[in-house]
Amino acid sequence: MSKRSKATDIPKKVREEVYRRHKGLCLWCVEKGLVKEGIPNVHYIPRSQGGLGIVENVLNGCVECHHEFDNGKDREWYQQVADKYMIETYPDFTDEMRTYDKWRRE
Repeated sequence: MSKRSKATDIPKKVREEVYRRHKGLCLWCVEKGLVKEGIPNVHYIPRSQGGLGIVENVLNGCVECHHEFDNGKDREWYQQVADKYMIETYPDFTDEMRTYDKWRRE
């Protein structure tokens, strides 16, 4: 596994923390007024763009909303909900901090 693949993978510990943070519910369904269980496997910054598998970059979403967030016709709304949540939850965390950079020194 490459360093980038490993960095963008979501470890079990992160999944568990994100699940608790969202109380097990889908972020977008809650916004719609629905109660539906979500899975903590949605990258805010997509893996394809180097989005890290860290708590500050992972959201809880049901299968349908995850698909809509990634590929749907209403992607803009899904992105706005995610943006609002991430800004409120991690106000000092930048998108750069959520993205893999092999040259970044930790």
